[in-house]
Amino acid sequence: MKTNEDLKLAVIIDADNVPSWNVKSMMEEIAKYGVPTFKRIYGDWTKPNLAGWKSVLLENAITPIQQYGYTSGKNATDSAMIIDAMDILYTERVDGFCIVSSDSDFTRLAIRLRESGMKVFGFGEQKTPNPFIVACDKFIYLEILKSSSPAEPSVVDETPRKEVVKKSSIYKLDKKIISLVASSIDDIADEDGWAFLGDVGNLLIKKRPDFDPRNYGFEKLTPLIKSLKKHFDIDERETDRATIKHVYIRTKK
Repeated sequence: MKTNEDLKLAVIIDADNVPSWNVKSMMEEIAKYGVPTFKRIYGDWTKPNLAGWKSVLLENAITPIQQYGYTSGKNATDSAMIIDAMDILYTERVDGFCIVSSDSDFTRLAIRLRESGMKVFGFGEQKTPNPFIVACDKFIYLEILKSSSPAEPSVVDETPRKEVVKKSSIYKLDKKIISLVASSIDDIADEDGWAFLGDVGNLLIKKRPDFDPRNYGFEKLTPLIKSLKKHFDIDERETDRATIKHVYIRTKK
């Protein structure tokens, strides 16, 4: 079974529907899920609105694909991306795709790629329609990567190592999220109600591909759960390695 480090990924970017300011942070995020072997970006590079992309393509070794708008009202870029994705799929040289767009037109493509056994990671802005989000294995909002951009410095949190919500959160922890976590714990808990946090995290993503602790201002799932101590018990269990603990959680009775 391949680990994330072994996955070969094809990265296809819709230049018309995502901003250019966070390319570096986006590519760093993609590296967490595998090795990008194809990196292509699609658009009509004769248009001035894409000028922001041109300065960062060489730096990130992304190949620009010129796509003219042959017909008014039709999105030729989408069609070119879909055709290239299917061509790459049939080469059998990748294990997954990163589709970078905020456009719901790629919903069917994501579904088709997953039907062929591909892992599909979506990247887009918060405005991305839900059908595209749920069609992916995991969806990452570009807004949570914003702090990595030199042009968009993050607010420095001087608070000592406490589990606090950062100002960069794009959602609030509400009853729906608490209920989602609680139901996921119940789905995999042992007889005493305890569930391994890693397994809970994996199940949360399967239920909601856009679930990410960073959406709520936390770098990891553990501090997010600790901020909800009114609702969940936490047990950090020792392992053979002194520096590593396994975290188990259960819903408070």
